[in-house]
Amino acid sequence: MARVGIVMGSDSDMPVMAKAAEILDRLGIDYEMRIISAHREPDTFFEYAKSAEERGYKVIIAGAGKAAHLPGMCAALFPMPVIGIPMKTSDLGGVDSLYSIVQMPSGIPVATVAINGGANAGLLAAKILATSDPELLVRLKEYSRELAVQVEEKDAKLQEVGYKEY
Repeated sequence: MARVGIVMGSDSDMPVMAKAAEILDRLGIDYEMRIISAHREPDTFFEYAKSAEERGYKVIIAGAGKAAHLPGMCAALFPMPVIGIPMKTSDLGGVDSLYSIVQMPSGIPVATVAINGGANAGLLAAKILATSDPELLVRLKEYSRELAVQVEEKDAKLQEVGYKEY
């Protein structure tokens, strides 16, 4: 049973949403990914968001661009955490999406990551789930250690060859 729902309004969001899925895959977290437009197919969207809890979701990651209503509407209908990913847009660079997601009314929170922040959305979902999953917490700690090792290796290379050769 999927513990995380990943939903986007358009397939143009797929490259960013895939980053969330890659993190979940790496950490062994089941998810379901869907393309559902809150504006173009509201009945389908309402059914998705209203039934997410009974389908076993603990977190929804919702990506959207421009008016970016998908994450907020998920939060209005789904009683557990929603993580919004604002998409970079050609018109306003994603600031429009960011404001649409982060400026939610009182009582309807959406955790919001950076513009195009798919990987961080996946990590935040994993951290939420890890509060009640000790094995997942161990995997998250190992992932963090791997990131630290990568930085240490890059610094060692810089120290060895200098910035001009790096």
